[in-house]
Amino acid sequence: MRMSVIIPALNEEASIIAALQNVRAQRPHEIIVIDGGSSDHTVAMATPLADQVFVGEHGRAMQMNLGADHATGDALLFLHADCVLQPGAIQEATWLLRKPRVAAGCFQMQVPLANPLYRCIEVSATIRAGLLGIIYGDQGLFLRRETFERAGEFPKLKLMEDVYLSLRLRKMGRIVVAKKGITVSPRRWQKSGLIRQTLRNWALTALAAAGVHPDRLADYYPAIR
Repeated sequence: MRMSVIIPALNEEASIIAALQNVRAQRPHEIIVIDGGSSDHTVAMATPLADQVFVGEHGRAMQMNLGADHATGDALLFLHADCVLQPGAIQEATWLLRKPRVAAGCFQMQVPLANPLYRCIEVSATIRAGLLGIIYGDQGLFLRRETFERAGEFPKLKLMEDVYLSLRLRKMGRIVVAKKGITVSPRRWQKSGLIRQTLRNWALTALAAAGVHPDRLADYYPAIR
């Protein structure tokens, strides 16, 4: 099974090289970067390291859908530009996707800071994905290409496109959490405050569940680089 890694990016010059080197070391079928209109050097820095680099419409959902349109692999891994995979992660994802009952999966979230509250966030992320079948984008969503197409791709939302796609995917089969980890940048928690950002995440999810359209909520989740 050939894994295409799709990385949406926007003003990620501080992290894009490390992300691409990390993925390249795991020898995927291809790496595709979709830039959302960066004003920094993200595109120039990504071009020598990725197999394909495109500049698309701003918005993570649109960027990832564009990357999937250009992918040639049998499986897709959507990876945020500030996340780093544990060695062997892509190999495990490929192995899991060979199981016919598995619709999609993600990796074990790891935050590289010692505060014990981050351990709670990591555990809750694994429980959410494993028991509720809801994957957040920073956990690294992987699935077969044909499953992605049957699910209708990412909904064109400004926020929570990953949640809404997960709700479709969990109706199509098992959502699994790999044993391998994915290191997530703590920059949003550090800038906004750990407790404040966690409460904000919960509040936005609750409002979306109550019927508030995610595009209305996007203003309360500003981009942080």
